[in-house]
Amino acid sequence: MSPEPGEHLLRFAGDRLEVALEHPAPGEKGWRAFLRTDLTRAAAARREVIALAGLREAGRAFAGASWRDIPLGERPGGWRLDLPLTEVGHFRAKAYAVDPAGRQHWPEGRDLGVSVHPDHLRTANTIYCAFPRLFGNGRERERTGPGLQADAVAALEQKGYTVIPPGGTLRDLTRCLPHVFETLGCRILHLLPLGPTPTVFARMGRYGSPYAQLDFTAIDPALAEFDRRATPEDQFLELAAGVHLRGGLLLLDIVVNHTGWGSRLMAEHPEWFRREADGAIHSPGAWGVTWADLAELDPRFPELWETLAQGLLTWCRRGVDGFRCDAGYMVPVSVWQFIIAKVREEFPDTVFLLEGLGGAWEATAALLAEGGMQWAYSELFQNFGPREVSGYLDHALAMGAALGPLVHYSETHDNTRLAAG
Repeated sequence: MSPEPGEHLLRFAGDRLEVALEHPAPGEKGWRAFLRTDLTRAAAARREVIALAGLREAGRAFAGASWRDIPLGERPGGWRLDLPLTEVGHFRAKAYAVDPAGRQHWPEGRDLGVSVHPDHLRTANTIYCAFPRLFGNGRERERTGPGLQADAVAALEQKGYTVIPPGGTLRDLTRCLPHVFETLGCRILHLLPLGPTPTVFARMGRYGSPYAQLDFTAIDPALAEFDRRATPEDQFLELAAGVHLRGGLLLLDIVVNHTGWGSRLMAEHPEWFRREADGAIHSPGAWGVTWADLAELDPRFPELWETLAQGLLTWCRRGVDGFRCDAGYMVPVSVWQFIIAKVREEFPDTVFLLEGLGGAWEATAALLAEGGMQWAYSELFQNFGPREVSGYLDHALAMGAALGPLVHYSETHDNTRLAAG
């Protein structure tokens, strides 16, 4: 069989897939060949994922309703199929032959895997990552600290006060779009999470970590200008429209593994959170660090999956084209399959970028394939010397060509190496 069983291919909507199968008994008449696959059945596959949510732990498995047999055409020495790829998603396929007696003959090896990405993601995927708070009046300063007010701020904080200086807003960032898209030539604007965060208790940093979200779909009022004619959501819509008018895509950081301590979900569904043996809410972490301002969600609840999926759909309806999935490797593949299936029922070209730093490559590979994601974090700049960078780049190029591009962020919020240098 060509492509070989067990191989994984990356293709784009509009491409064609050619599958060939050699004749097991050359010259013998009466044989036929088929491709067993879920290609061309993306909608049926999504419906099956959604219908079986939460039932696999009870011993239920996919029924394979999305699979079908497509006949291969005869050619000298075997059979061939030229199949157009029109749907986004992850698919599997394997060709087999049927002899004159009706017996099936399968090539050895696992199924062929095929990830089909949206056509508009073929190239020019340069990402500009923006933290809207940094786009205020201080964006042109060499330092972003409190400056001359440092002593006053320190005195207040020693007395237990919380001091949060004014920061940039969504409209400040909107005013900078010509620079991002026209001057720098970027095509994708990636926003850090926009929801409210803890500012008094369980606060990390001066503003609170943007990854300690208190409401999955809310927009922090501090990121909006006070305008009685335009709500914070209206001002986000202005930003989204500005991106799209320039032919760009808008990505939003989302957090589905955890919330900030004291979140709306914690108040409404405390049973959806992981607990320690003593009943304390569990905080996630990585690299030996515990993120104490975070509360980890428990993925065993399908009702939680539905809530998360509806949250992403809310953002898509506001103009978001894709999501950077923070700590996505900590969330089971089955949960992502459900969330992505729900989103793609309405927005089939949505992009999912996995943040897998700290996780095993096997987890990243599974989420780029069966999980249905398109892109993943590269760890290129987690390497220091030329030899390490060279070796990792070979890996990134090979894996990116088979499973999905690995995005090279120059630095992350978990690593201040470049800023320190």
